[in-house]
Amino acid sequence: MKKIFSLIILLAGIGFFHACEDNEKIVLQQPESFVLNIPKYASGIYDLKNTETIEFTTSQPNYGFTAATLYAVQISLSQNFAEYTTLPGTYSAAKFDISAQDVAVALVALHDVEEESDYPADPHPLYVRLTATIAGSKVEPVYSNVIQLPQVLGYFALEAMTMPEEMYLIGNVAGNWDWNSATEMIPVWGSPGKFWAMQYLGQTEGGDNAEIKFNYAMAWNGNEFGYNEVTIGEGSAGLAGTSDAGGNIGIGNPGWYIVVVTTAIEGREYTFSVDFLPPHVYLQGNVNGGHWGTTDEIHRFAIPALSLGADAEFISPAFTAAAQGDDDGGVRASIQLPGHEWWQTEFMVFDGVFVPRGAGDDQARVAGTAGQRLSINFTKRTGKIE
Repeated sequence: MKKIFSLIILLAGIGFFHACEDNEKIVLQQPESFVLNIPKYASGIYDLKNTETIEFTTSQPNYGFTAATLYAVQISLSQNFAEYTTLPGTYSAAKFDISAQDVAVALVALHDVEEESDYPADPHPLYVRLTATIAGSKVEPVYSNVIQLPQVLGYFALEAMTMPEEMYLIGNVAGNWDWNSATEMIPVWGSPGKFWAMQYLGQTEGGDNAEIKFNYAMAWNGNEFGYNEVTIGEGSAGLAGTSDAGGNIGIGNPGWYIVVVTTAIEGREYTFSVDFLPPHVYLQGNVNGGHWGTTDEIHRFAIPALSLGADAEFISPAFTAAAQGDDDGGVRASIQLPGHEWWQTEFMVFDGVFVPRGAGDDQARVAGTAGQRLSINFTKRTGKIE
């Protein structure tokens, strides 16, 4: 029997009802089910490897009015749906196409196979049902009838590899091998999988040279990578004096470095290259006389003495002109990576906090006056203009 709910609909705000007056009562019914139609070509073979999409049509559940319904697709190898998976995405129309690749990927998990040789070679039945919900409501999901696609030929499909969105640097100096204290590297704008950090790679209190590793998660989970898993860029090995330190990247020339990790995807694996660059930071724009994208030495920040340790500030040259903010670009600063525009690695200080642009939008403007300087502590992620 259908469950009946009473909803009070106010004039403002509920988009899935037609025009109504204040305090008008609408009776919302909780349907028991709704109809998923059998596709026109269901009796044929669905060759998922050579098919882009599968079309489905459905009738809307009878809620007692026309509702903004969202449909999701569930599939199973058994008609009773003892085990099933929900495919990615939702659909707002009663006729829609689903991705054949999404089905293929889901089938790998349903078949519980880890090797391509174990995947079924012959077509087999696949059972499909829909769930329906009302967008923005707390109404319980409604399930459609179950239909059978008698002959579905899957393949050993794996989810597409995507670039890591985070990267962390750890070491005996950087974080003391504690992931909770590791350096979170900064994404390079417009270059997925590429990250940078201004990193102190001096010596430990005991006089040992720095050793580092990386991971795209803050964990010892088997995905960390060091000397044997990376390609060190041309020129970087000599600059930093890198070596194999028991699988870590050893730094033979203690100092500050811009450390860059670049990720690539080869087959089902990530590959990584690491570069060590001089720790040069530059003022940009009106505060340096109107120079944008400059790498002139006169506009460089002073590099702190190595004896000051990691907790030291990079200090800019004095501003040569005022910068008011939005009208003239404000105070701007950046590092410069080969092959990139300066603004793709820019950063600024807001209320004492160092904030990199990273992969995000253009940053808010900060004003400055002639004679002031910008100071940044890259380790603590703090800074000031004074």
